[in-house]
Amino acid sequence: MNVSKVLDAKGLACPMPIVKTKKAMAELETGEIIEIHATDKGAKNDLAAWTASGGHELIDSSEEGDVLKFWIKKG
Repeated sequence: MNVSKVLDAKGLACPMPIVKTKKAMAELETGEIIEIHATDKGAKNDLAAWTASGGHELIDSSEEGDVLKFWIKKG
């Protein structure tokens, strides 16, 4: 997977992971992928819902210890 940008949203509470993701996505071209690292458990549902409503694609997600990782392709 060719990641264009990595966003560190660890330690941020809702809604900041979404706010930071939205700002970072604005800097990407359509089709580029952002990797997001978050520790807020609510980010799992929040990012999935935001991705779908924004016309983007949640390619994958994983959990490594306390860190949630998401890969989103800009639509």
